[in-house]
Amino acid sequence: MYCKNCGSAVEEGAAICTNCGVPVGQGTNFCGNCGSQLQQGAAVCMSCGFAANGAVKAPPVPGAKSKMAAGLLGIFLGGYGVHNFYLGYTGKAVAQLSIAIGAIILSAVSCGFLIPLAFITPIWGLVEGIMILTGSIKTDANGVPLAD
Repeated sequence: MYCKNCGSAVEEGAAICTNCGVPVGQGTNFCGNCGSQLQQGAAVCMSCGFAANGAVKAPPVPGAKSKMAAGLLGIFLGGYGVHNFYLGYTGKAVAQLSIAIGAIILSAVSCGFLIPLAFITPIWGLVEGIMILTGSIKTDANGVPLAD
């Protein structure tokens, strides 16, 4: 534990910092978790990711994929695996695209007899799109949490 006013180490259970005399937990200059200096008004420590100054929610990871974009891609273009390409699940995306194209070809060859096959991947995409938007699917293929 570190003093949030001066950044020096503080004994567990101490009431005040022995270095600067400020009560433990007060101050906004340093991270209470790692002791690194905080930027003015920072919500989280850039060194360790700890919530600073009572902040509860950390900012999204740089390069994180949008949850809304992935969900909408799943709902509207999910039959072709577009949302899975976006999230980096290329194996699953190629499978969805192959099944969709195969179902279209088979339906055309069979004079429409196999048209019900063409509804498999759109339903699959719709379900995954809803799962993304409701938070059941929370990360991309690299394990990075989706940004709100």
